[in-house]
Amino acid sequence: MDERSSKLILVPILAVLFVMIGYQYICPAGSNSCHFKSGERFRGVSLLSSPYQDTDDFYRDPDLDDDGPPRLPYKFNFTERDLDRRVEFNIKGDDVIVFLHIQKTGGTTFGRHLVRNIRLEQPCDCKPGQKKCTCHRPGKEESWLFSRFSTGWSCGLHADWTELTNCVPVVMDKKEAQRNKRNFYYITMLRDPVSRYLSEWKHVQRGATWKTALHMCDGRSPTQDELPTCYSGDDWSGVTLKDFMNCPSNLANNRQVRMLADLSLVGCYNLSSMNESQRNHILLSSAMSNLKNMAFYGLTEFQRKTQYLFERTFSLRFISAFTQINSTRAANVDLSEAVRRRIEELNFLDVQLYEYAKDLFLQRFQYTRQREHQEVRLKRREERRWLREQREQGRPWPSKHKGRVFEKQTENDLPTTTEDYTSQVVRW
Repeated sequence: MDERSSKLILVPILAVLFVMIGYQYICPAGSNSCHFKSGERFRGVSLLSSPYQDTDDFYRDPDLDDDGPPRLPYKFNFTERDLDRRVEFNIKGDDVIVFLHIQKTGGTTFGRHLVRNIRLEQPCDCKPGQKKCTCHRPGKEESWLFSRFSTGWSCGLHADWTELTNCVPVVMDKKEAQRNKRNFYYITMLRDPVSRYLSEWKHVQRGATWKTALHMCDGRSPTQDELPTCYSGDDWSGVTLKDFMNCPSNLANNRQVRMLADLSLVGCYNLSSMNESQRNHILLSSAMSNLKNMAFYGLTEFQRKTQYLFERTFSLRFISAFTQINSTRAANVDLSEAVRRRIEELNFLDVQLYEYAKDLFLQRFQYTRQREHQEVRLKRREERRWLREQREQGRPWPSKHKGRVFEKQTENDLPTTTEDYTSQVVRW
């Protein structure tokens, strides 16, 4: 081989070595700052919003990342306290989960998950043909769940935040002889406002009314003048979307904000107690605050993430995975752009609430995933350190104990509960 050929071979080798040395300075070993994957684009990185990347085979579920559209930059800033949702739910003690069921948000499906799909020491007793299940604490005749499928509509049909917070403690005291100081953990489900509105319209069109709902606020139900009905007769069957939108007292408008706000702050259903702009501002602020401080809420559009966050919040596991169903009656409605804009106008408070809720929900998901990966990596690091110490001390791992540490860690997918935030629980 002549001198020229040697130089031609040496040049690419030196180039590769130069790139490798430079890469070590830019992306040192163990750094999480560099992730080069096929087809991946560079993007801005922040502590809480960047997707976690690791080679550890830990709780890998592609549906957790694929059950929604690509994540956009977050619009709201939340504290770590807002994002951390781990509560010490004591099912054997005095803790109660209260499910606030908003119409047409997938609440019926989620409610069934609560009574039929959670892995419990004493599962709920759901007998065929009965609408309600018995969800008692282990060894006690006390309910740990207040929901449609466990206690029925005890506070009224689709009771809202205002009704539930005043009614639940009273009802549970009446049903259970022992009156302990209970901790109530409120949860709910939300849905995209346009889809939810269309779903309610289709439901009403088929004959649903919810006219037996109490709408209790400050000790009474609204008068006919305060809450006029949108139809004459028994129901609103066959109503067109245009007529449904044209009723000014239709509770479908901004239903999610009304269901989550403290209505006492605005004079309940008395619209003359303050001007409309002030009323809307108070309602939206109250709904956002109550939602943020709930122990948990899920989004219909993100079923697997909803399951994941519920399990991590309460340290409970579901038996089977949630299913994302996108083919709904609402999805099959062919809307013009003008009609869609009209629905958004009628639900402008719900649109703002959902934007806020979705942003917080996805930030909580990212925060929880990152924290969980970090905890697992720390556990594995401790395992490797312990094994190294055993080898250095010349003490082999006894065969009868072999695998026990790893088995314990891998089964314990749920992070250790560290704190019970008072903002997540209503104490009585």
